[in-house]
Amino acid sequence: MLFFMLQKFPNIKTVIINDANPTLIDTYRFIKASPEKLIELLRSYHHEYLSLQSQQAKTDFYLRERERYNSGNAGNLEKSALFILLNRTCFNGLYRENLRGKFNVPAGKYVNPMICDEDLIYADSELLNRFDVKITCGSYQIVSNIVDFSKTNFFYFDPPYRPLNTTSNFNTYTKDAFNDASQIALSLYCRALSANDGCYWMLSNSDCSAANPSDTFFENIYSGFNIQRVVASRMINSVASKRGAVTELLITNYAPNEKSMRATGTYNNITQAI
Repeated sequence: MLFFMLQKFPNIKTVIINDANPTLIDTYRFIKASPEKLIELLRSYHHEYLSLQSQQAKTDFYLRERERYNSGNAGNLEKSALFILLNRTCFNGLYRENLRGKFNVPAGKYVNPMICDEDLIYADSELLNRFDVKITCGSYQIVSNIVDFSKTNFFYFDPPYRPLNTTSNFNTYTKDAFNDASQIALSLYCRALSANDGCYWMLSNSDCSAANPSDTFFENIYSGFNIQRVVASRMINSVASKRGAVTELLITNYAPNEKSMRATGTYNNITQAI
């Protein structure tokens, strides 16, 4: 969403991206400030991984680097490179931590993963610098201390999705769970934002009522706002036959159509808060 907005609206004045995962945020900071150093490390991982002849050797390499990532001994730049390496070689590109804060996704089975995408890193770095994107780490609530509410603002929230059922109860990417109480707190924050003139927001989440018509959790906590259903492709499922298109919710405090979006005028600030 961030990079789409930066390319779609070149007259944006101020941009903030925020997340609770410090390594993800460090990775964005290195992409912005030191893409060459990050690429240098990624090149070495890329060549080493591709030089391995068997899947077992690739899995052993992955597990060794995952242990180094979790050890706390890697510096920030190295850990960011490992973050990308693991993302490109783990099962389905999933990020997940256990209760001890350790990354625990198993190895994927890839022949030729793109571990070092130099063109993409340089393109992202150029955009982050062209707009001088502010990159912050912490709760989504901290952005209220940064945003100028006298300007027109657009917020996008992408929290951990609420589970569709009891068998898909994964709702945390870090050791701190994002549960129903967290979802309700976020909805209250969105309501508070709506009290500011010229403050627009969009939030994405799972479509629980599509899976269970009696589960109107989001319809209840976002009552009075615009709720759309959109089709999205999902590739993360241990059972391949269950991967594919699902509906998700897009919730906004403005009318969800192109004409009304144009009518809001120029966005001065854009914040991807979570």
